[in-house]
Amino acid sequence: MPFPIVRKNGIPLYVQVKESVLAEIKSGQWKAGDKLPTERELSEKLNVSRNTVSQAYQELEAEGVLTSIQGRGTFVCDRDGAVLIENRKELLLKIIDVALEEGLQLGFTIDEFVEMTELRAEEKKEFLNKVQVVFIECNREQLDYFAKRLQFGSGVNILPVLLDEFRNKQDEFLPAIDSADLVITTFFHYDEVKGLVQNHNQVLAIALDPQLETIVKIARIPAGKRVGLVCRSDNFASKVLLALKNAGLDMQIDVSVVADQDELVQFVADHDVLIVSPGRRREVETLSNRRREIIEFIYKPDVASINLLRAALIDIRRK
Repeated sequence: MPFPIVRKNGIPLYVQVKESVLAEIKSGQWKAGDKLPTERELSEKLNVSRNTVSQAYQELEAEGVLTSIQGRGTFVCDRDGAVLIENRKELLLKIIDVALEEGLQLGFTIDEFVEMTELRAEEKKEFLNKVQVVFIECNREQLDYFAKRLQFGSGVNILPVLLDEFRNKQDEFLPAIDSADLVITTFFHYDEVKGLVQNHNQVLAIALDPQLETIVKIARIPAGKRVGLVCRSDNFASKVLLALKNAGLDMQIDVSVVADQDELVQFVADHDVLIVSPGRRREVETLSNRRREIIEFIYKPDVASINLLRAALIDIRRK
């Protein structure tokens, strides 16, 4: 199990551990259902902190690569989702089995259990279809991207609101916000949004972190390559550059937020590698007339934020 952990290459240690675990899985050294070393075992083997390994494992679990079974350990999931040992489907079936057994002990028949389960699921769907969530963010890229993806898998309505527009047109947005069940923003804007929404009773802050694979791809760009960043706003560009700086990546990156096609064509032609915001990838790919690497810079909510959002929805349902 050769893990090439390098301490002075600018890539965070937990990212290297994560990538190394992925490499072992892709090479077949660890297969679906295999149990991984414990956090302590792997941290001792690699001479890194246990927190480093824990963070890598948590990221892989959130992405469906690994699954943790309390009291048993951490296992490799089937990447195709077809056959899994102790995967999410198996765990759900176990939960259903327990509920069914308890229902039978309470005197319900299997048919009654099925009927009540279907009724409960329909009630849940109906509830989620009525939930109104407002997502407020400072740049259009993240706003549009997450408004489409923060659906919680079941049809929750999300209204995207650009922070600058909200500042300038409060009277226009406040009625929709007042009728919403939940307002979501990022930690950076929480205090301002809390003040702007006035008496709204629930504002939730989430953390949006750069996708680790994105940071790794950028870190692996060979020295001497001309790197450009194409996005829609200076705000998003600043966030990207700050994220790379925080990751220890010191590199020259040119920025373009232009909409003019001729200028963008020239910008694309002048660079060997292009980092793009989610909303501009297809546009840049279309304008690129030769093979060059295009890296989409993606932010995503961290695991704790996702769990917090789910808990907030449960509270809304109870109320």
